[in-house]
Amino acid sequence: MAALDPHLDSKQERLDQRSLKLRHAIVDGLEGGGRGHLGSSLSLVEILRTLYDHVLRFKPDQPRWEERDRLILSKGHGCLALYALLADKGFFSARELRNFCKFDSFLGGHPEAGKIPGVEASTGALGHGLPIGVGMALGLRLKKSAARVFVVMGDGELNEGSIWEAAMAADKHRLGNLCCIVDYNHLQAYGPPEQVQPLEPLSDKWRSFGFDVLELNGHNVPALFEALSAPRAETGRPLIVIAHTVKGKGVPFAEGDPAWHHKSNLPLETMARIRSALGEG
Repeated sequence: MAALDPHLDSKQERLDQRSLKLRHAIVDGLEGGGRGHLGSSLSLVEILRTLYDHVLRFKPDQPRWEERDRLILSKGHGCLALYALLADKGFFSARELRNFCKFDSFLGGHPEAGKIPGVEASTGALGHGLPIGVGMALGLRLKKSAARVFVVMGDGELNEGSIWEAAMAADKHRLGNLCCIVDYNHLQAYGPPEQVQPLEPLSDKWRSFGFDVLELNGHNVPALFEALSAPRAETGRPLIVIAHTVKGKGVPFAEGDPAWHHKSNLPLETMARIRSALGEG
C-alpha cells in the first residue's frame, strides 16, 4: 500500500478546504492561549479528521454512550488538533478554543478525561495511551461490544518501553478491535528519530510484535479512510497504521522545523503570518 517514499508524498500533498478550516481552528487555540504545540498538532489533522468524519461511532450529546468507539490521543501534546475536531463535531462550542490554556478554561495543554467532553484518557506523559487502549479493547471484547479502540501515537513516543510491553499484550490477547496509528512526522522535540533514537525498520518491528501493518501518506484522506474503516475484530490481530506526515504541515516556514514543536508568547505579526500561510479555510 505504501509508496516507495510515503514521507516525500506527504510533503507534496495539497490541503483541501476542510483541512485548512481545521488548521485555522488550531490557530484559534494557539492565539487564544498564547502557546501550544503547533507543529505536533498540524501533522495530526488528516488522521483525526478521517477518524471523526468517517470512521468513529460517537454521539456528541452523549459523550459516554456505551457503544461509542474510543479514541485515545496518546501524544497528548498535539491536543489542539483533537480540540479542533471535538469542537467541530459539537462536543463543546468552538468559542472555547479561544480560551485554550487560560486559568478558567477546561481546555488545558494536554487532554483530561472527565473534564473535556469526548476525551477518553488523560495523556501527555508519553507511552501511556497504548497500555490504556489495550485495557479498553480487552474490556470491550469481554462485554461482547462491537466498539473499536483507536490509539494515536507519536513517532518519538515509540521510544517508551511501555509501548512495546502493551504491544506484546495486544498480540497475546489477539485484540482485533484495536487500531493504532503512528503520526510519523519524522521529527521529535529536538531532532529527527535518526539522531535521537532510530526507529527503522519500523514496519518490521510491529510485524514481529504480531500486528498487521499498513504504511501510507498520513495527509491523504482517502488512503487513511481505506486503512481505518474496514472491520477487523474477526482477524484476531491488532492493526497499526504508520502514517508518514510533515510536522507543521500547512505552514511552510514551520514545516520540518523542530523550533515549532512548541511555541509561546507569539507576537501578533507571527500569528498573522501563520494565518496568511494557511490562506482561506
